[in-house]
Amino acid sequence: MDCTFSPLTDFTKLEAAVSAFYGPAAAPAQSVRFRRLLDGLTETFGPQTAAAVFSAPGRSEIGGNHTDHQHGRVLAGSVDLDIIAAVAPNNRNVIRIQSEGFPMDVVELDDLEIREEEKNTSQAIIRGIAAWFKGKGCALEGFDAYTTSSVLNGSGLSSSAAFEVLVGSVINSLFFEDRCTPVQIAQIGQYAENVYFGKPSGLLDQMGCSVGGMVTIDFKDNANPVVERLDFDFASAGHALCIIDSGADHADLTDEYAAVTMELKEICAHFGKNVLREVPEEEFYAALPVLRRKAGDRAVLRAVHVYDENRRVEGQVAALRQNDFQTFLALIRASGLSSWRYLQNVVPAGYTHHQEVAFALAMAERLLDGRGACRVHGGGFAGTVQAFVPLDMLDGFKAEMERILGGGSCHVLTVRPVGGVRLV
Repeated sequence: MDCTFSPLTDFTKLEAAVSAFYGPAAAPAQSVRFRRLLDGLTETFGPQTAAAVFSAPGRSEIGGNHTDHQHGRVLAGSVDLDIIAAVAPNNRNVIRIQSEGFPMDVVELDDLEIREEEKNTSQAIIRGIAAWFKGKGCALEGFDAYTTSSVLNGSGLSSSAAFEVLVGSVINSLFFEDRCTPVQIAQIGQYAENVYFGKPSGLLDQMGCSVGGMVTIDFKDNANPVVERLDFDFASAGHALCIIDSGADHADLTDEYAAVTMELKEICAHFGKNVLREVPEEEFYAALPVLRRKAGDRAVLRAVHVYDENRRVEGQVAALRQNDFQTFLALIRASGLSSWRYLQNVVPAGYTHHQEVAFALAMAERLLDGRGACRVHGGGFAGTVQAFVPLDMLDGFKAEMERILGGGSCHVLTVRPVGGVRLV
């Protein structure tokens, strides 16, 4: 295990890496954060002679709402909120990860089979990632890790995918000679989430966290996604990217997310296909009377959304490349409207008293007053709203959203240029 940094005696190397990575303005606060990280490692696991330090960012889905699991197109960006980890060898055949504020996860490396009782837990994610690497001949050894996160759990910035990328990056760097590319790290995380965690997610979240920067991704061949970088600064267009926490928790909504993929699977089954990308759109529309009887209207409407959303992603990418920000904003608005009307992932089925995402959208639209754009962000049903806010409105917008939804509910983000990374 190549751990070259001593947390007890020498902070100089890490401090230099932190300053270079986060920039001079953020470096002082980040240095304090990393000192606390190292303190957490030693307080939890005892004195260490050496440690390695890693970071993995959250992500924002900018375009392509629920298209990834249908092998569609997306536009995503890594953001400047991250999970960081200090990692040390433990000379045991076990992975122990203490995430600040949560119970410790412990995974024995001689037992990496799927455990049904672990579904929907971070322990399942760790076990799944370790199993993938071990299956590829990785000489995996036990380690201890302490993590802390600025990617708030349930924030819609994909804290779970950031955690997956973090764990994958640790094992890849320390035990696999960095043989996995960022795309492969994302695929490993998706494997763990689908097979061990039990959530049938697409690949958008993991790719957004792992690759870094703003990227457009075509998942037509899910094993070999086409990734293209897109350099665009929202501030140069006079807008800020904001993520607004609606205050709703998506922890108990796995069935709602799964219903989206299951209903689209019913549509695809009529054509003998697995995902909507394999079904020609003209054949889908020709079969509408039969599809409505077999799969129901909601399934059909969700398919309409996916077909249209793939085209919107293409339009968003083209608009940004042509510096046509008004067209980009119009497509963001259209995406949000489609998600609400057709995909129907704003309000969970049957919810009447609690409609937090719908309420947050209503408030954001009211405050924007025809400028900027907003939409449901990520999986939907709970979590967050995304807004592109004109800079001259930003202070007032943020203050009023936080007055209504609570302090710290409106996050102003920038796109981070790198994904999962080892700092020292």
